[in-house]
Amino acid sequence: MKVLVTGGSGFIGSNLVTALLDAGHDVLSLDICPPRNVANKAVTKIIDPLDSKELEATFEQFDPEFIYHLGARTDLDGKSLSDYDYNVRGVNIVIDAANKCSNLLGIFFASSRLVCKIGYTPKSEDDYCPTTAYGESKVKGEEIVRLAEIKVPWCIFRPTSIWGPWFDVPYKTFFLTVAHGRYVHPRGEKIYKSFSFVGNSVYYLMGLMKLSSNIYNRKTFYLCDDPPLEVGVWADEIASALGRSRPKRVPLFVLKIAAFAGDFLKLIGMKNPPLTCFRLANLTCQMIHDGEFLKTSMGPAPYSTKEGVAETVKWLRLHDLS
Repeated sequence: MKVLVTGGSGFIGSNLVTALLDAGHDVLSLDICPPRNVANKAVTKIIDPLDSKELEATFEQFDPEFIYHLGARTDLDGKSLSDYDYNVRGVNIVIDAANKCSNLLGIFFASSRLVCKIGYTPKSEDDYCPTTAYGESKVKGEEIVRLAEIKVPWCIFRPTSIWGPWFDVPYKTFFLTVAHGRYVHPRGEKIYKSFSFVGNSVYYLMGLMKLSSNIYNRKTFYLCDDPPLEVGVWADEIASALGRSRPKRVPLFVLKIAAFAGDFLKLIGMKNPPLTCFRLANLTCQMIHDGEFLKTSMGPAPYSTKEGVAETVKWLRLHDLS
């Protein structure tokens, strides 16, 4: 297949582009940044995603059969919706360019779980409650897709928290915190998360191309592993794979004090303190999303949590990050 990936230099994009190439597909990766994985350099074109003329010409010249639109600004540092033009106007530009591709069979749009606040389970696909400008931008992106006249089948997938090779903050930080013996888990707390190992995420994303379009067309679903992992067990498996001691367990109130201290450090200029109230809330909140669509349509994920941890630790050691 001819497959075009926007945002192919990012975390999920890097893994997806590599897997598509390994499977023998003809791939074009578009991004404003060079690829994280230099092995993907030959199929990467550096492009401004808001340059509609160049993007449209590139789409028409490559003439893909499938498009994965992953390109976005994904940090939480923006203060207003205008800071996330890639996530709003960029969606319109991609749709306009895609509609002019003559052989296109399907297009898959990346959104985010942060269209809803942490811990909130939406009652429908358009039940939103974002708490960040980034989340707002992804809501706008979803609304644009649903209202647009797209000429081919499409779907929207919401990555939850994805981890694995080529990742960055916050989950690379989590692995390294465990590696250096600095992670402590709330004592007695069982915290379940619908996270996803990136190998499983890529497996499901690539599987969309094999599905009959009537299965995924106009669907919105979460990209996550099922069943969810338990954070304490996950941390223990990371420590074991790294040959480190099991993370300590401490009372939750101790972590709350550390989180308030982290907020103060961030306020006075520290860019990435070890713990903040936002991160602690993210850590301790149960986060369960429905992964039934993926499991039903494509079967169980190929990697267990333990296998995903082993692959990630292998990558960390290869890149001298552990």
